[in-house]
Amino acid sequence: MQGTVDGFSYGVVTPVVAYVMACLGGALGLRCTTRSLLVAHSWRPGWLALGSAAIGSGIWTMHFVAMMGFTVKEAPIHYDKALTFASLAVAIVMVGIGIFIVGYRGATGTALFTGGTITGLGVASMHYLGMAGMRLRGTLEYNTLTVAASVVIAMVAATTALWAAAQVRGFLWSLGASLIMGLAVSGMHYTGMAALSVHLHGSGAAPPGDSPAEILAPMMIGPLAFLLLAGVIVMFDPLILVGGRQADTRTTPRGGHPRRPYPVPRSGDRHAPAPRRGTRPRPGSRTPQNR
Repeated sequence: MQGTVDGFSYGVVTPVVAYVMACLGGALGLRCTTRSLLVAHSWRPGWLALGSAAIGSGIWTMHFVAMMGFTVKEAPIHYDKALTFASLAVAIVMVGIGIFIVGYRGATGTALFTGGTITGLGVASMHYLGMAGMRLRGTLEYNTLTVAASVVIAMVAATTALWAAAQVRGFLWSLGASLIMGLAVSGMHYTGMAALSVHLHGSGAAPPGDSPAEILAPMMIGPLAFLLLAGVIVMFDPLILVGGRQADTRTTPRGGHPRRPYPVPRSGDRHAPAPRRGTRPRPGSRTPQNR
């Protein structure tokens, strides 16, 4: 017997809130990635770890907010708490690997492809591990082609988001990258849900586990508190300004503070310093030789 699946039992509320959560985590995480490109190597791992945790928390929260609107009309749904929180760890670790690759290798083609692929696979792994934590009186079945499409969506969009974040061109680039990251997570989630069908096993007692309402409070409190803390750190960091101005990486030394560039004298400039005694002028120069 096939179950009647409804992924939008609360209308557009859960998709919109889920997308906002994914964008919030992506914005904080990608800004931390941008910040890591402006600091000394000793500080870089901390910023990249903070960014990985922010993105992982955001996509995990997005997934379970969206799952609040998922129902199977003929069977109640419960969740295994261990697998539910294991999916959070998988998201943070795999996203972290991709973030660290781009953070240390830069926006090269190889680094973006590798980091984006791993980050996208982290998003997909979080989703399907979270789905494996569902407990209901039936079996979850997936369409292989649709699942493959959801994974490709996650990898392509994650690669694009990492590329935009690595440009270090101000707030608008990071905002665009976070919107793309939110699109990657949401698009992957709902494409994966479109691949799902539920085959019910008949009547019986409700399976063990926590209901969505019972895991909602701890699910929201922990990640949201962390995202709030990460937002405060990013907001008050001196090299991440909301107005979009950032330190010029071409003149930024290891300490992370911009170096004032020295003026380069132009030919014919009356303020240009005279050549030192004993030097020979270049051919065509109008500066008289000191005698």
